[in-house]
Amino acid sequence: MSIRELTPEQARARQLAGAVVIDVRQVHERAGGMAEGARGVAMGELLVDPFTSLPSLEQEIVLICQSGRRSADAATALLAAGYTRLASVLGGTAAWRAAGLPLVRPGADTAECDFHDRYSRHLLLPQVGEAGQRRLQRSRVLVVGAGGLGAPAAFYLAAAGVGRLRIVDDDVVERSNLHRQIIHVDAATGCAKVDSARERLLALNPHIEVEAIQERVTSGNVDALMDGVDVVLDGSDNFPLRYLLNDACIKHARPLVYAAIERFDGQVCVFDAGRRRGQAPCYRCLFPEPPPPEFAPNCAEAGVLGVLPGLAGVMQATEVLKLLLDMGEPLAGRLLRFDALGMRFRETRVHPDPDCPLCAPGRAFPGYIDYAAFCAHRR
Repeated sequence: MSIRELTPEQARARQLAGAVVIDVRQVHERAGGMAEGARGVAMGELLVDPFTSLPSLEQEIVLICQSGRRSADAATALLAAGYTRLASVLGGTAAWRAAGLPLVRPGADTAECDFHDRYSRHLLLPQVGEAGQRRLQRSRVLVVGAGGLGAPAAFYLAAAGVGRLRIVDDDVVERSNLHRQIIHVDAATGCAKVDSARERLLALNPHIEVEAIQERVTSGNVDALMDGVDVVLDGSDNFPLRYLLNDACIKHARPLVYAAIERFDGQVCVFDAGRRRGQAPCYRCLFPEPPPPEFAPNCAEAGVLGVLPGLAGVMQATEVLKLLLDMGEPLAGRLLRFDALGMRFRETRVHPDPDCPLCAPGRAFPGYIDYAAFCAHRR
């Protein structure tokens, strides 16, 4: 026996004639709107124990989902369980909405409606779901630098619903920044980068918190900046600050998401030695000493293709989300290099140094040093 498919108009007519309409979507899907008069029972719950929700095998039942596929599958399963009067809504709730039929938004207050609407595509992912999205909502990320790397990374972290972003930068917006630092606009020229970033991020997602700290990160304030954060995103552009952030992340046992760019090339890695001594490397395992300046010019000296930091920053944001959600395989111990001109990617394994002065197992934290002097001396 085949399952009848009804148009939304036919389903509405059957409902008004006494049929029971069951919306088999998940709770977060139904929060965006469901057919008026329908009862929400998630498909998995319905099929485990259909008689709790539908005690009569002879009751006329119309099933609806988002597009019609799940409801048809549910109807087939109910048919096998002995129900005889079944139908599925062709095109589901999307078609119901398009037909102009009445919809209701169950239960929710304004904040809950916004949550389910804003993150609806995340909520559909089994690896995220509502529990994962709530976890992002409770997370705090330290973003060091509101420039080429921090700009795209912060945008995507805000859009993804990371609840608290602490952005630190002591610089102001210059017109030369705008071709790559997309968080800033021309009207913000001369303004503090952190204030410009905060304004744009809250315009994108007003339900997060953005701490704008216009300071240079130093050994004297880095511990306070690290307080309460779950992940550190390194958007810096100089070696002394990279070494300082690495050391602070080891001291505080926090993962560090690193990236660097030059002209048309970039690289991204995750350093997680603070939590995984002897298993994951730190930045010093990759670069025991800073390279001479001629081998590592900054953007002001060498130039950079405007989209390149966007590519690297989005990769960093991806790694941050993976770490916060504990999903996938982070780039810990893997340096991903890319050449934008050839659009080629190459991965290099980075192993923990058993004699690393910072992250070797059992080694006590030696304290912060004069990082500018360290980098100048090594040159």
